[in-house]
Amino acid sequence: MNSPTIADLEAEAVRHKPAFGENAHILCDNLVRIFKTEGVEVVALQGLDLLVDRGELIAIVGASGSGKSTLLNILSGLDVPTAGVARVAGVDLLSMSSRDRLRYRRSTVGFIWQQTARNLLPYLSGIENVLLPMRFAGKRSRRRAEELLEALGVAHCGDRRPGQMSGGQQQRVAIAVALANRPEVLLADEPTGELDSENSAEVFKALRTASTEFGTTVVVVTHDDMVAGSVDRTVGIRDGRTSSEVLRRVATDEHGREEVVAEEYAVLDRAGRLQLPRDFMTALNMERRVRLELERDHIGVWPDQREERE
Repeated sequence: MNSPTIADLEAEAVRHKPAFGENAHILCDNLVRIFKTEGVEVVALQGLDLLVDRGELIAIVGASGSGKSTLLNILSGLDVPTAGVARVAGVDLLSMSSRDRLRYRRSTVGFIWQQTARNLLPYLSGIENVLLPMRFAGKRSRRRAEELLEALGVAHCGDRRPGQMSGGQQQRVAIAVALANRPEVLLADEPTGELDSENSAEVFKALRTASTEFGTTVVVVTHDDMVAGSVDRTVGIRDGRTSSEVLRRVATDEHGREEVVAEEYAVLDRAGRLQLPRDFMTALNMERRVRLELERDHIGVWPDQREERE
């Protein structure tokens, strides 16, 4: 029997290599969304890649028009991508029927809007709002509703209508509503956008509870620096693509004191493209092209000095 060649070994390695995002709870691969308005095409997402692990709590940031809300609408089943791959909890978002999409939005994902008035029915009490999505799904549990309100610190709002609650209390009850049917993923679009810092902190605490105590994967689109800086991973979107990630970890110094260390990374897509942070480019006057040099353990990137000489 002949010994395997190098080509055989490489082919075998490729066969056993995990597919991109195979184990991710949320997968976006080369995601594209094009809108057509009055004959003009607007590319909201242009090849966006994103992987989110089960139970992870991440924040998504970016300038207005970068594609954040479009991404959240696709993940929630409110919108359909033009091309690419979008999969949440094993569900292919491009191939769902209308009935599947309704079932997906009732049971697989929960959604929280920025505007508190959009999350709750004003003529129902807090606990009645939480019970409502259960009724639509054919399963009603008052005990489940009470436990959610208790866990999120708003048990006292069970008998109150939204108009009798503060904005922060309304958003925490809204999180309970979104969690009522035990969704695998919770999506929040600027959930602290209308709140002061104290209420924002309480709402973020509730989102973290959803992740840590209920095991729910949580994705938050935000402009709130407190929220963006309090998660383990912040994903930046620019021009319809994921451009950067900030990863945070707790480190201990030589005196035994713990501190949070934040490190910024540029995201490398599957085609090898990356976006340098705009403030880095501005600081070094990088335009049109940069000079690259491969070192033993890194790649050097420098401004094109020839343009300066010219």
